[in-house]
Amino acid sequence: MEFNGDDKNWDTLDRINKLHGEIMSGIYKDFFTATNDAKEAAKKLINGGKTESGSERNMGQGKPDVTSHPDTESALKNAEDALNDAKSMLGELENMRAEMGSKSYVNQQETQTAEAKPEEQKPAEPEEDPMETLEKLIGLDSIKHDVKELTDFVKIQKLRQDQGLKSVPVSLHLVFTGNPGTGKTTVARILAKLYKQIGVLSKGQLVEVDRSGLVAGYVGQTALKTQEQITKALGGVLFIDEAYALSQKDDAFGQEAIDTILKAMEDHRDDLVVIVAGYTGPMEEFINSNPGLKSRFNKYIEFTDYSVDELEAIFDMNCKKYDYQVEEEAKKQVRALIVQRKLEKPENFANAREVRNLFEEIITNQARRVAAMENPTQDDMMTITLQDLREDVEPVAPSKEATSPEAEDKVTTENDASVETESDSE
Repeated sequence: MEFNGDDKNWDTLDRINKLHGEIMSGIYKDFFTATNDAKEAAKKLINGGKTESGSERNMGQGKPDVTSHPDTESALKNAEDALNDAKSMLGELENMRAEMGSKSYVNQQETQTAEAKPEEQKPAEPEEDPMETLEKLIGLDSIKHDVKELTDFVKIQKLRQDQGLKSVPVSLHLVFTGNPGTGKTTVARILAKLYKQIGVLSKGQLVEVDRSGLVAGYVGQTALKTQEQITKALGGVLFIDEAYALSQKDDAFGQEAIDTILKAMEDHRDDLVVIVAGYTGPMEEFINSNPGLKSRFNKYIEFTDYSVDELEAIFDMNCKKYDYQVEEEAKKQVRALIVQRKLEKPENFANAREVRNLFEEIITNQARRVAAMENPTQDDMMTITLQDLREDVEPVAPSKEATSPEAEDKVTTENDASVETESDSE
């Protein structure tokens, strides 16, 4: 019989075989005991029919009927009962054998997986408080103030409502304005968690979309596509990046998406927050282009560009996060490269996202340099040198304009604000 099983199942089968042997031994014992009893009964009957001289009783009446003796009948009945019980038990054992032998490898794996699950489960690490996450972001002082002020007000209104007091109606929907890479998505995600924490949202997730995620290519399909994203965002925040792309001249599809969003904001006002984001000028035009949008989005948060100091701090944060260290003579060159990039893109500079790109370019150069070494040490793999700051693996020679204090003053903004490195690339 073919049998696939683990050690535990083989032990069980071995016990069955032993039990089978014990039953058979019991059968033989009961049977032969019964047979011996029958023999003794026959002897009694025969001896009882003899005279003292040894002559047989009932001469002429034939052979004595040993089966009719009470002792003989009892012994034979016991043997028969034992045999029937043994047959029944053997049948059950054979069924158990067949059942165990038919277990497939898949069932065995499922059993092992089920037994392993309790060991694999680990207690989930507690999530960081969203306000603490906000505080850890570089800069963003004005943004932090606005977010705290907003969440405090919403929290108190929620508590008043829970206590049966009248609460002041407040719109939770927001407009985030500013250049790319200034932390809008990061703050939106934190705000979603804060709203959940104070009880105004049930889930606190962030669903990020743009025009391509809302608008379809055929009439009637845009509403369905937009509704899918709204459904995903229920209980959390729907974040629409470059939302002004939905409002274009003679754009029926974009208008269909806007109408669907406005209806959802009304239908799910207690468990859906919509945040629209984009460049400052186009976003103002977008909100003012539609009375429905203007009435629902009355709170603006401006994300300003970062100073050179903050951008340099973002670069340093990336290095610490991924176990890199910059040589002292290379640090000034990194700062010069940041200034130079801001000068090259005065209107479209991607702020922290640009710094993230610079970091990736540098560590790529560093990897190429270290790969050429025969036996690089851990220190070699961690250190960023002057050679790593250019694709041609040569030291950077920044222009005087890029390193001058006047250049830094030109690209440094009045409002210091920054954001966490990795999140800003979103």
